[in-house]
Amino acid sequence: MLSDTHGYLDPKIFDYFSEVDEIWHAGDVGSTQVIEELRAFKPLRAVYGNIDDHQIRLQLEETERFWVEDCEVLMTHIAGRPGKYNQKVFEELEKRVPKIFVCGHSHILLVQKDPRFDMLWLNPGACGYKGFHKVKTLLRFEINGSQIQNMEAIEIGKRA
Repeated sequence: MLSDTHGYLDPKIFDYFSEVDEIWHAGDVGSTQVIEELRAFKPLRAVYGNIDDHQIRLQLEETERFWVEDCEVLMTHIAGRPGKYNQKVFEELEKRVPKIFVCGHSHILLVQKDPRFDMLWLNPGACGYKGFHKVKTLLRFEINGSQIQNMEAIEIGKRA
């Protein structure tokens, strides 16, 4: 899982994701080329972010709900954080709580259990060169039935 590429795909991403079944991108993709390269490599689930132009928004949705095995996933770019969600996300969570909630935007990697909604909240940080983050990060994990296992927070190098 990655976010905030802002038009740049570090070649290390392909090494770290070589064994995954699919890639999730939590927005601020930055270019249609990033979408094309990721789709050519692995199945891609992605949402657009606030910096993404109309060409990207024609290909991606703002929010995606999907199932992987027995885990429902909700993914969007801008969400807030556990306990302080924006109104749009809060309304979506009130409709139906997923097992995994994914967002980006903050450029800060964070994995946290949200006790109010009893869901796993994931933000993979940022793996592009734009933004205030100092280290490019990814998340990698396995889903087996309803179990989320072997979660890895991966640093792929300095931002600049």
